[in-house]
Amino acid sequence: MKKLASLGLAAAMATSVMAAGHNFEINVSKKGAPIQSTMYGIFFEDINYAADGGLYAELLINRSFEFPNHFAGWDISGKVKLMADGPFDKNPHYVRMEPAGHNDKHTMIENRGFFGIGVKGGEEYRFSMWARVPDGGNAKIWIDIVENATMGEDQKLGNVGIDISGKEWKKYTAVIKPRRSFDSAHLRVWGDGRVTTDLEHISLFPTDTWKGRENGMRKDLAQALADLKPGVFRFPGGCIVEGTDLETRYQWKNTVGPVENRPLNENRWHYTFTKRYFPDYYQSYGLGFFEFFQLCEDFGCEALPVISCGLSCQYQNSIRDEKKVHVAVEDLDPYIQDALDLIEFANGDVTTTWGKVRADMGHPEPFNLHYLGIGNEQWDEKDNPVFTSRLKRFMDVLSKKHPEIKYIGTTGPDSEGWKFDLLQPRMKELGVDLYDEHYYRDENWFLGKAKDRDGNPLNCGAMRYDSYDRKGPKVFAGEYACHGRGKKWNHFETSLYEAAFMTGFERNADIVHMCTYAPLFAHVKGWQWRPDMIWYDNQNMFKTVSYYVQQLYGQYKGDNVLACSMDKKPVAGQDGQDGLFATACFDNAMNAVIVKVANVSDAEQEVKFAWTGKAKDLKAGFKSAEQITLRAVGMDDENSLDNPLKITPKTEVIEANANEFKIPAKSFQVYIFKK
Repeated sequence: MKKLASLGLAAAMATSVMAAGHNFEINVSKKGAPIQSTMYGIFFEDINYAADGGLYAELLINRSFEFPNHFAGWDISGKVKLMADGPFDKNPHYVRMEPAGHNDKHTMIENRGFFGIGVKGGEEYRFSMWARVPDGGNAKIWIDIVENATMGEDQKLGNVGIDISGKEWKKYTAVIKPRRSFDSAHLRVWGDGRVTTDLEHISLFPTDTWKGRENGMRKDLAQALADLKPGVFRFPGGCIVEGTDLETRYQWKNTVGPVENRPLNENRWHYTFTKRYFPDYYQSYGLGFFEFFQLCEDFGCEALPVISCGLSCQYQNSIRDEKKVHVAVEDLDPYIQDALDLIEFANGDVTTTWGKVRADMGHPEPFNLHYLGIGNEQWDEKDNPVFTSRLKRFMDVLSKKHPEIKYIGTTGPDSEGWKFDLLQPRMKELGVDLYDEHYYRDENWFLGKAKDRDGNPLNCGAMRYDSYDRKGPKVFAGEYACHGRGKKWNHFETSLYEAAFMTGFERNADIVHMCTYAPLFAHVKGWQWRPDMIWYDNQNMFKTVSYYVQQLYGQYKGDNVLACSMDKKPVAGQDGQDGLFATACFDNAMNAVIVKVANVSDAEQEVKFAWTGKAKDLKAGFKSAEQITLRAVGMDDENSLDNPLKITPKTEVIEANANEFKIPAKSFQVYIFKK
């Protein structure tokens, strides 16, 4: 992209209006609202095989035989029995492998993994299991990683033998190094031909996990999250917090302690969409609250756990059945105690009950929790305070016992309408610190052009928060993504509109304190919902254009808003602004002015940055400048596993005191002017 001209800042001050094009007046002296360190973050929900089969690096499915179909994910051969008196009370099932009774017959179990097991040649994989010889003595088990569909002489990619001894349960480990790569391998465990053996919690991990942890995360996916520079990490999700019913709600206490004894939980997403149905989709809880807190510590961001408020998913459970599927307000004490115990787990001294649990897991230092979400997409009925009556019970107890924590409520599942209108003022009445807004909307909504059924404009687009009450709770945009009308998949155009919309977050940083795109992850063979930020198979991954939009905002967040206007109005795609959206901020660490500009129009736009402010701030000018551009050839273009870098930000050095530019049609640009 060529610059129209190169003028010093003094000349820029002298020429306040261009003969053609658009003038952005940016005050470099007056620092506005602080931009919170939590502004741009990540939201994790176990949908689309985001945990097991995704971020959680375990390669075997149903490793403890606790699925309702206890052999789901396994093929069995020979004499294999299911037993239910194992060493772990919350996961009591295991397999007994008896000799097949003939030298040419074999007892074997084979795990299919998550859409196969992805292994890389020459890399190491840690196999582990708990085992015993129930009758005493010694036995030998052989483990093979196999390319079960091979046409070659030998299916084995790698194998190892393990000697087992004694009647007592012990953990055994071994390392397998496959000879070649394969993306849909299986794992076979061969029983001893002469001795009966019992096996439990059979597991396979790459040794090269994120931070090298034994119960670790998939390294490339965790690195992608770290590269976002997140300020906050919301977990463990949205709807799975509620559960389809109370029995399947997410219970954080089941996710801590020894991984072998974390009970299985049904994942509500395996049956929600019959058009993409995955009946073997469960939560092993190997990725639990301890691991979530660890990741927050790794990323240097705030943890934001969300807990059940005693309401099951209201979409799936009529409030008429309140006594059957929801917890009555007067029976909420155990749920409130769970919240108190969670704060103790995160922040408590090692002498406390739950602080000791954290310490026993290897983290005696507190995690320093500062935020807690109560409920997900709950709402009130017009004549029944279904959610807020429960939220009040939580707030009455928690705010008194832990006033140091900031509590987050919700305005329900909609960005407007009667549910939102009912809940928003109630959040202020209840004294929450922030409330959580969700919106998956189309192109017109994100561009500020949406109307209701009566033709009235909705409060949407980058101007949404300009009219919000400045004295009320702060805003957490907890789930959002542009869903193209008729194009509900990741492509450049909707990502561009997200970039334009996000200028409204930054400009209104005094009221918007957090935002997180959703959903985060999707397995290419196991997705139920799209668009999503990061996609992967068993070996590879790619980042969508939406990922790069989020990354640019996160990496160039800045510390304070700077006034940026066109004709004395916010640059927010308003009439006469020709599809331009812009915002500016100052970054203390870089000593830089950062300007973000989205051009959603079909035409190139001429723009001048007209710097204003005190003379001392303008005199020296800038010593260096960069321009980062995100654009595509076609609006439907997208990244993919085959072409993961098709659309990525491109950086170039520009003249330090340049102030006139041509903004390409359908593009998002970030300018960094270092003082």
